[in-house]
Amino acid sequence: MSFTVERMTEAHSSSPLTYRDAGVDIDAGDALVEKIKPYAKRTMRPGVLAGIGGFGALFEIPKGYSEPVLVSGTDGVGTKLKLAFELDRHDAIGIDLVAMSVNDILTLGAEPLFFLDYYACGKLDVATASRVVKGIAEGCERAGCALIGGETAEMPGMYAPGEYDLAGFAVGVVEKSRIIDGSTIAPGDVVLGLASDGAHSNGYTLIRRIVERSGVDLGTKLHGASLADLILAPTRIYVKPVRALFEAVKVKGLAHITGGGLTENVPRVLADDLTARIDRSAWALPPLFAWLQQHGNIAEDEMARVFNCGIGMVLVVAPSDAEAATRLLSAAGEKVFRIGAIERRRGDEPQTIVA
Repeated sequence: MSFTVERMTEAHSSSPLTYRDAGVDIDAGDALVEKIKPYAKRTMRPGVLAGIGGFGALFEIPKGYSEPVLVSGTDGVGTKLKLAFELDRHDAIGIDLVAMSVNDILTLGAEPLFFLDYYACGKLDVATASRVVKGIAEGCERAGCALIGGETAEMPGMYAPGEYDLAGFAVGVVEKSRIIDGSTIAPGDVVLGLASDGAHSNGYTLIRRIVERSGVDLGTKLHGASLADLILAPTRIYVKPVRALFEAVKVKGLAHITGGGLTENVPRVLADDLTARIDRSAWALPPLFAWLQQHGNIAEDEMARVFNCGIGMVLVVAPSDAEAATRLLSAAGEKVFRIGAIERRRGDEPQTIVA
């Protein structure tokens, strides 16, 4: 396992200087590495070979794969971080970071193996950074992957006081013959939607604008929960229930509903001659999205293009498998909705129609 702290700054002076004088605290970086070791240790799984403190992390491809194909993904959390800064809520933002990448590689049928993170700030606050990394470790546990490396960059002058940025990197593996690429999707197939836990990590520039224009207190209750809780709810990680489904049902296609919403993510798994027709009435719009739509005066089409609108993952299965898939996913704790069907595309109509 490799955790390092990179100090990036330059200083020019005629009198002697230390790195701390220039704004970089080496001792704080070392303290952070020690503080996060127990979090990372809880995520260990078979395949991790390296120890903490090396220049790189080693991971052995699991046994049982005859033609293993590595699948990688990378992402960040976007401007959801701005709300985390404002509200001093850093404990779950790491879950978001993991979720965005592991849910992406899951769509190809991959088993997430390991995760690495990049944390950049102007001045390292060990307490805040450790809260973030603890969340990253929790996300890895939910996904069943190991947190085997990370980089913390302290760069004075690059970030506003109290702010930081995050990036995450996931690597998984899938048997070549079991890659899910949407190539078998056909007219008549059923589209299932798995419920989201909120806005996940997309659309936050618009969310922040709506909150600002409304002047609302984020402590305001909405259906029993504060707006702050609803807006900062971490991204749901679908890895374990969906991978369990792979063993029982042939899943033809998967779409992680991130930036671009339903209308722009579902087409990524469809051939050019197919359209997914989604019934907007098949599930209730969650209270957070209803509030955003009302206070932002957002059109229906814009909602479907920006937000997940309550559907965080879409699955395409044969009609004969729809009932079994719904039953198995529900038993695993997912809220499942039959939201539409695949049709032959007519001319240049959109590849996802939400109506």
